Amino acid sequence: MTLAEITECPRDAMQGIKSFIPTALKRDYLNALLEVGFHTLDFGSFVSAAAIPQMADTKDLVPDLMETNTRLLAIIANLRGAEDALKFKSIKVLGFPFSISETFQIRNTRSGMEESFMRLQEIYKMTQSEQRTLRVYISMAFGNPYGDPWSNQMVADWICKIKELGVTEIALADTTGHANPEQIINLYSHIKKMHSELNISLHLHANPEDVSAKLIAGIQAGCLQWDSALLGFGGCPMASHSLTGNLDTLNLVNCLKQHQISVDINIKALERATEMAQHLFARFN
Repeated sequence: MTLAEITECPRDAMQGIKSFIPTALKRDYLNALLEVGFHTLDFGSFVSAAAIPQMADTKDLVPDLMETNTRLLAIIANLRGAEDALKFKSIKVLGFPFSISETFQIRNTRSGMEESFMRLQEIYKMTQSEQRTLRVYISMAFGNPYGDPWSNQMVADWICKIKELGVTEIALADTTGHANPEQIINLYSHIKKMHSELNISLHLHANPEDVSAKLIAGIQAGCLQWDSALLGFGGCPMASHSLTGNLDTLNLVNCLKQHQISVDINIKALERATEMAQHLFARFN
């Protein structure tokens, strides 16, 4: 049976919640997720506390996270964030958001695409010197709501430039949840065919009624590397006033199994983490 890899994204699930979740509760939830055995855990971010207040305690969480085979991933947006993240040996992956939308790149990182690409070059060198992995999120990969130029070819061209730096992990992100199944199939298939040597994942956002169709589209396109979040919470607060949630991890796992694709996780631990998520998000969301 084919095996898929899941990056669980509690950082994405929590970052838009306005009520601050106490650090101790975050720690307990993240450790519960680490027991599940996901391939990667997108647990926090080293970004401006003014921009994303919910992530202000990321540095305080790291020392209390248990050591497992799950890779810890932290989002960073500039050199300072990269420096802060690299201080922690347990953080194995740095995630950098690079947008195929000038408007969103400025909103998200306060720099345009060309300047952000220059930052990306320096951050890649930093991760290599520290023997870490850099994952680049192609934000607005399926289009944008701002009227900025976009095409499959534009996405492909930027990925070529990013690959030339030495980056091997790329995530195609449907940041605002506007992608339709046809777009998902076309873009993922196109990029995977051009860059079969890259690890290319899907980071999709969706309204509940669209989740199933988007999951099936990704599977049909041959995707085996997925981002998701328990209960489907999340969304980028820098993209728009309303948040569009993540793919629900439970839906993802079930859909993969229905298509004869397995996931190497601890189901009992997943059930415990899901129960914890229900209480946590009901209290603070």
